[in-house]
Amino acid sequence: MSATIESVLQETRVFPPPAELARNANISGMAAYQAMCAEAERDFEGFWGRLARETLLWHRPFTKVLDESNRPFFKWFYDGELNASYNCLDRHLGTQPDKVAIIFEADDGKVTRVTYRELHARVCRFANALKSLGIGKGDRVLIYLPMSVEAIVAMQACARIAATHSVVFGGFSAKSVQERIVDAGAVAVITADGQMRGGKEIPLKPAVDEAFAMGGCENVKNVVVYRRTGSPTNMVAPRDKWWHDVEQGQPDTCEPTWVNAEHPLFILYTSGSTGKPKGVQHSTGGYLLHAILTMKWTFDYKPTDVFWCTADVGWVTGHTYIAYGPLGCGATEIVFEGVPTYPDAGRFWKMIQDHQVTVFYTAPTAIRSLIKAGADLPKKYDLASLRILGTVGEPINPEAWMWYYRTVGGERCPIVDTWWQTETGGHMITPLPGVTPTKPGSCTLPLPGIMAAIVDETGQDVEKGKGGILVIKRPWPSMIRTIWGDPERFKKSYYPEDFQGRYYLAGDGANRDMDGYFWIMGRIDDVLNVSGHRLGTMEIESALVANPMVAEAAVVGRPDDLTGEAVVAFVVLKQARPAGDDAHRIANELRNWVAKEIGPIAKPKDIRFGDNLPKTRSGKIMRRLLRSIAKGEAITQDTSTLENPAILDQLKQNA
Repeated sequence: MSATIESVLQETRVFPPPAELARNANISGMAAYQAMCAEAERDFEGFWGRLARETLLWHRPFTKVLDESNRPFFKWFYDGELNASYNCLDRHLGTQPDKVAIIFEADDGKVTRVTYRELHARVCRFANALKSLGIGKGDRVLIYLPMSVEAIVAMQACARIAATHSVVFGGFSAKSVQERIVDAGAVAVITADGQMRGGKEIPLKPAVDEAFAMGGCENVKNVVVYRRTGSPTNMVAPRDKWWHDVEQGQPDTCEPTWVNAEHPLFILYTSGSTGKPKGVQHSTGGYLLHAILTMKWTFDYKPTDVFWCTADVGWVTGHTYIAYGPLGCGATEIVFEGVPTYPDAGRFWKMIQDHQVTVFYTAPTAIRSLIKAGADLPKKYDLASLRILGTVGEPINPEAWMWYYRTVGGERCPIVDTWWQTETGGHMITPLPGVTPTKPGSCTLPLPGIMAAIVDETGQDVEKGKGGILVIKRPWPSMIRTIWGDPERFKKSYYPEDFQGRYYLAGDGANRDMDGYFWIMGRIDDVLNVSGHRLGTMEIESALVANPMVAEAAVVGRPDDLTGEAVVAFVVLKQARPAGDDAHRIANELRNWVAKEIGPIAKPKDIRFGDNLPKTRSGKIMRRLLRSIAKGEAITQDTSTLENPAILDQLKQNA
């Protein structure tokens, strides 16, 4: 018999959707949701074909919905033609040209509003500028910009002329830039002199220069530099050009380049288990369909909404729920340059109050850090405009969920805890605000048309109440098409032989409770096998964070002679980091707490305290590094993307 992952988290609280919100929701009530799921089950292609015709503007209509002839390289709407930028901008010019598309708040608090008419003109001007540099259909353009209107203009301009963009997060190192230029075969780079974050200037152009010095960037003929900070900048002629110079005199109309629905809209690099970044390639038609649908379904988009996704455009969340989804719906959205704690930890709450934000979407890491920085701060601001809250990036532990629900949402806003990945393109399993009774910590039910399941290592479905491996049984329009330049790695990573290539392997362990709700239990490689019990790390982390002393926790495994694997917990307290007897006493208290919350089997063998955890600049905890520390290994992985490399030494000394 194959092993299944044991679920040890007991969460019994249930929060029904608010009656009034449910009545007026785009998907209203469980019966409506179930009817859509039934339609997808009954006529899978008909379901997606209907939505694609209703949702997108096609230059040439498609006649075939799904081509499965070359599994797993699926094609959606393959003989149709469209343009992503046209669907995000031109479609609104006849109906709401003067509606604000973007409210941009700079790091220093300065606010700029851009209407759909203005955004369209800016995108067209910059698209013409790129064309004047010889950039066109199929060329790859690397974008390395701060959070700004310009970042969205650059992405939309590439889409308009059918160049494939690859955005690199503005906090990444020169080496990351160089690797991505080389792998994508980029012909141009769009960057800025620098960016402002938390009152400090962080240079960007010097990192591009350093990337070029590393070699392999010979394909790049043009580097376009946006002047953000005005600092002295090294410009290499004739390669480097100022944004304002290349744009000068360009017309503010630009005919969109119509592309096949399968044309690569973008490549976005995500970390792989080998350390070599994977270029996740997304299509135009299927991706855009899912971006717009999930805005309408998950966020219950209404024309009066002010939508704020706090992600950076360098991540997939910023692609789908800043650059494409909201604009495809004609929404007004917030774009924020700064950080949540500058000038103080009330920044997010003040912005929600000032801009009357109705839908707020952020990461559990941000929520936990804001709890630590001031759990009562939201009460000082008027957050009455909020109607829906969302989380993204990792499972949210129940205690942080409850704080978010009570303190930020005033117990009236449903929380959509969205499970999805860079590879899926958009939400897959998530509560719908007018449909789903929520449970703290559960991403609840799959969207209509998403055939999610939990299987064992042989690909057999596991019964409710048991844990296993999360898979998607049927393709879906916004799925990854391939890993750029490495189709074999794509097949091996996502359609492995273990399942005869039948299912998409998400790489996450999950449990499904007796109500059919999904609970994500961490990456499959974050599953611990302690004395024959397979435990998901997220559940132990949730138990630790439920202790009033604990601000944050990350759990990894290390080999153990007695139990096979031992649980090692890295803990950040709400008080100063303890030492000596204090540390021993608190560690024992926490061990006993976990035993009480979950059971003795889950007790951490080793608890280490730090001022922080090693995180990337997007706030993701780098568990691979923690595993190396737990095992006492030398750290050989690239740490250039770490926000706080010094924390590694602290955690090592704490061993």
